[in-house]
Amino acid sequence: MHLPLTPVSADAVDYTALHNFAALRGQLRVSFTPRCNIACWFCHNEGDVPPPLTRMDRSRKPRDRKFEATDYLTVIRTLMERSLKRVYFTGGEPLTSPLARPVLEGLPEQGPDASYTLITNGTRVRTHRSWLANTRLDKVKVSLHYFSDETLRAIANTRVGIDTVLDGIEAAREIFERVELNCLLQKENAHEVEAVLDFALERRLPVQFIELVGTDFNEARASSAVSADAIVARLRTLTNDEHTEVTGVGQGRRAFRVDGVEIHVIHRNLGRHHVGQCGTCPKRTECVEGFWALRLDQNGGVQPCLLREDLRLDINPLLPNPQDLADNVASHLAAFTEGTL
Repeated sequence: MHLPLTPVSADAVDYTALHNFAALRGQLRVSFTPRCNIACWFCHNEGDVPPPLTRMDRSRKPRDRKFEATDYLTVIRTLMERSLKRVYFTGGEPLTSPLARPVLEGLPEQGPDASYTLITNGTRVRTHRSWLANTRLDKVKVSLHYFSDETLRAIANTRVGIDTVLDGIEAAREIFERVELNCLLQKENAHEVEAVLDFALERRLPVQFIELVGTDFNEARASSAVSADAIVARLRTLTNDEHTEVTGVGQGRRAFRVDGVEIHVIHRNLGRHHVGQCGTCPKRTECVEGFWALRLDQNGGVQPCLLREDLRLDINPLLPNPQDLADNVASHLAAFTEGTL
């Protein structure tokens, strides 16, 4: 679903919401493709139909791709010129897309405090290392929700082995100064979470442990979600360097430093950043994230909330005029934060 465009008068555009979102470290999450070479059961696919559901039911297909590399670059350049600072490239698995290379190689030079981050499952990094080394990416975040072939198979329904993922992490370390890990906490990997932590500490890689975000797509296995209390307790045996971060957008998190290595734990009981639209949202009781990202998908939609597809804005007609594009995205975001969308 797309919201119809409403003509925006340039004189009436208020950029305050967009500027505030950027100042609070909000993300633009750019999805190249909804497709992936593995199929993690919990995948929300940035609000699109995730791979596990498509594999089970071929009638449930993700959105068609309308965007080309030049379209992505137009949106990224336009929004970064108007204060947005943090751009994350996602999928699916972004490195399965033929658009990954032309977009990542064509990224505009970022200003102060701006950054580009690639989020990947690690399985394709070694294959693409030659051109990845020539991009303006500042950071790579590798998903490491498993630490054995058995757990990888149970979570991702794949024949890919854990050695491929670990090799992808090593390949990323050879290329980029900043490599981080993400680990989603669940019953399927509870026995390996400490091994993931040890791996990160041995290689001095920042790691983030995350509590499950429930969506319509993963509700059938909601019982797999586990609390972060156990990993928090473990970290407290390793360090006294702990503080809580609740500023900015998104969920609050606990931040630890173990021998200089940053460890973050996304903990749902630390609150979240709600805005005007959240006040009357029928999904608020299910929402553990709040508002922290604008999601740009391959179909040309901009969505300010993971759980609300009905709030997507179709920006395809705006691509020829970057000023119209910026004005409409800013107005859409303002209406969302004010609760008038």
